[in-house]
Amino acid sequence: MDRNREMMLELKNIRKSFYINTPNELEVLHGLDLKVEKGEFISIVGASGSGKTTFMNIIGVLDRPTDGYYNLDGVDVGNARDWELSRIRNKKIGFVFQTYNLVARTSALKNVELPMLYGGIKRKERNRRAKELLELVEMEDRINHNPDELSGGQKQRVAIARAMANDPAIILADEPTGALDSKTGRMIMDIFHKLHKEQGKTIILITHSPELAAETERIITIKDGEITGERRKGIC
Repeated sequence: MDRNREMMLELKNIRKSFYINTPNELEVLHGLDLKVEKGEFISIVGASGSGKTTFMNIIGVLDRPTDGYYNLDGVDVGNARDWELSRIRNKKIGFVFQTYNLVARTSALKNVELPMLYGGIKRKERNRRAKELLELVEMEDRINHNPDELSGGQKQRVAIARAMANDPAIILADEPTGALDSKTGRMIMDIFHKLHKEQGKTIILITHSPELAAETERIITIKDGEITGERRKGIC
């Protein structure tokens, strides 16, 4: 860890169980520890069923752990109320999903504006920033197009712009190139590198691809609900 960097998130002994207090109780995360510094670009890699999606949901405050400690940008997530968690998701985390999750029959511009609308940003400022972000991902010529008028790569670029809407502390990307061809996937990864290098964004990439993981500063490997390895770029 770089002592000059601030800690962005810290998770200790994270456990997650389902069907609690039933004969079918199942623990899928078995005491995971993770620290991520401000400005890091890391990947969490694992096969289907490894627990990486469950872990991502906890990191993204989409679900609560059964046990363990989680501090996100100075907030003790475990003791936060539901309304505080909603605010964290809106203000501190930008989500990019494999399936884009854009609102149908709504323009690219309005899709990017949506998190700012929920965040209470005034209309004029929402419009200005949405246009700025769409230009950043080279989608300024498609601002009035609905999702069904866009290709997969274009949808994902809009999704990245939307993830940046409230200037989040973290971008959490779940298999962001999974539904794309290799050329388009390369374009999406280049955008993440640009956000990391030029804007200093903290990015957590969830992937099953060792090739994509190899592009990040640090690779966290998860298997059977446990972290089984950690490697920094260029260090075996």
